[in-house]
Amino acid sequence: MMRKVISLVLAYFFIALAVIGVFLPGIPTVPFLLLSAWFAARGSDRLHKWLYAHPTFGSLLINWEQQKAISRKSKILAVLMLCGSWIFLYHYLESIWLLLAISGIFLLVATFILTRREPY
Repeated sequence: MMRKVISLVLAYFFIALAVIGVFLPGIPTVPFLLLSAWFAARGSDRLHKWLYAHPTFGSLLINWEQQKAISRKSKILAVLMLCGSWIFLYHYLESIWLLLAISGIFLLVATFILTRREPY
């Protein structure tokens, strides 16, 4: 019982982060959405079904689950958000080493996203 409650709380927490990620650059949407679906499957069948039936989130989840695919629109948006975040960090970070480390992480994330297939 406690496990279901914790899973449900975490599912809602990651849904909130995914929604915030839609509007704020630098906060990823899809990874949080995938985590929310995973926790929802363990905490609430109703929430899990709602996520998969959602007009915006559902297709992202289904494409990933069935094909390990990311739509071209999502890829472009993700890379643009990474670029926007990098520009912001470039102007506000004082440590060149931290900027270089973050740049490396952003490059790895962008490479991963861009090398996933597109849904058919």
